[in-house]
Amino acid sequence: MPQRWGLTLVECEEAAWAVEPGGRRHRGAGAVNAAIAWALGLALPMHLYALPGVRQIQDAVYAWVARHRSASAGGCAIGDRA
Repeated sequence: MPQRWGLTLVECEEAAWAVEPGGRRHRGAGAVNAAIAWALGLALPMHLYALPGVRQIQDAVYAWVARHRSASAGGCAIGDRA
């Protein structure tokens, strides 16, 4: 139910999302950093992501991985059925 978080199914198929308790949303590489920060209990990943150039590099890497995820071993997209 992505609508609960103000997202569409298409948005969820295109990228990973992280939604903070206050409702702030993070997409793609930002979502990965937010999830790591939450899991570690540290803000460091989000601070690093905010550094000049780091965001652009991580976003570019995330975009490349997202474009090629179906070619990876075990890759699947939302809606795929076994």
